[in-house]
Amino acid sequence: MQTASTNICERMGHSKDLSEFKDDTVIGRHLCNKSIHDISLLLNIPRSTVSGIITKWKQLGTTAAQPRSGRPHKMTERGKRMLKRTMHGRRLLSAESIAKYLQTSCILQISTKTVCRELQGMGFHGRAATSNPYITKCNAKRWMQWCKAQSPWTL
Repeated sequence: MQTASTNICERMGHSKDLSEFKDDTVIGRHLCNKSIHDISLLLNIPRSTVSGIITKWKQLGTTAAQPRSGRPHKMTERGKRMLKRTMHGRRLLSAESIAKYLQTSCILQISTKTVCRELQGMGFHGRAATSNPYITKCNAKRWMQWCKAQSPWTL
């Protein structure tokens, strides 16, 4: 059996907007003189959400989601796909050269920093390879002799 506290914990946190159908159902119940508490229990959504939907409907006359504030993303989904396709064929190119390539061939005006940020979001992380010194046969032989000489040592 599910208690009220676990039910609230499952519903907490930010989530996506309710569907248009649920919003309209809340407004319809409100117009039928149902209380906020009854609507909340019936539809299994928090009372604060029901209250917010009713308030938005009274103020704006609609329950549709309003445009959010903030700058829109520079990279669209299509641009991200093009960047990913570009990366698969050219793994060793720098972010600057990838940005120039996208600007000339795809007419995408993006900066090098944007390319780096998007590539990291896709899981492409630039790493410098570890430098392995060139080991000659002579050096390898000397190294093994030194290791064997150190083997009887104890900590």
